[in-house]
Amino acid sequence: MPLDPARLLAAPPRARTLTWSGRDVLLYHLGVGAPPSCPHWTLESRLRVLPSFAVVAGGQDVLSALDLPGAESVDRTHVLHGTQELILHRPLPAEGSAHARTAVTEVYDKGSAAVLGIGTEAADAAGPLWTSRQLLFARGAGGFGGARGPALPRPPRTAGPPDAVHHLPLREDAALLYRLSGDMNPLHADPAEAARAGFPRPVLQGLCTYGTALRALVDTLLDGRPEPVRRYAARFSGVVFPGETLELRGWRTGAGQARAEVAVRGTERLALADVVLEWEA
Repeated sequence: MPLDPARLLAAPPRARTLTWSGRDVLLYHLGVGAPPSCPHWTLESRLRVLPSFAVVAGGQDVLSALDLPGAESVDRTHVLHGTQELILHRPLPAEGSAHARTAVTEVYDKGSAAVLGIGTEAADAAGPLWTSRQLLFARGAGGFGGARGPALPRPPRTAGPPDAVHHLPLREDAALLYRLSGDMNPLHADPAEAARAGFPRPVLQGLCTYGTALRALVDTLLDGRPEPVRRYAARFSGVVFPGETLELRGWRTGAGQARAEVAVRGTERLALADVVLEWEA
């Protein structure tokens, strides 16, 4: 059965209740490389919640967004995460639950691939918590005769050398640790699945790189205080393997604004591009 954009767009939002505990938050922070020297990420008595925890809260994973009518034919080993944006309406609690509604908002035909825009709204009893927007590229799912869609929006390039450069070494078991927060895709753990997808070994989750970068930005720009963060977005540009070292280059672009990019140190591979962080100044 081919990809059916009409069914995808007409499907009612998928409703779920997401519940998490402080242990889930601590595990996520370890998964994105929180060091022992930062007790606000690793100690329950001082715990703050990194905003990117929203993408895994309640055991969510990227591919669960495809559990909608019309996407049955998509080969999930051929799905790539294109972009991820989070808008934070309030700081995330260390323990809680939220009602989330996820829907496909756009479907485009790129010929060799389909691009799906997916949006999630999450709220608890006190009101909205976060909005998540992502683009997924489903390789081999294009060619159904749909519109190609607009070009991917890109923020203006930042001129000049970065204001700061940070080196972030990754554990050899980083992908295995991160997957315990909900992303159980075997691509990140099974060498045979990685080979089937064309990789020499299991790759790191893009959202692990995404969270690792945000952790470093919050620690360096906001003194470890995640509460002011209002928006965090990035484009996934290249593959990362556990055990490598990330190089984060950051630029301050105004009051309450910064841009960054993340590369694999010692290589030409850019892992995250068009990184934007906005906070309440």
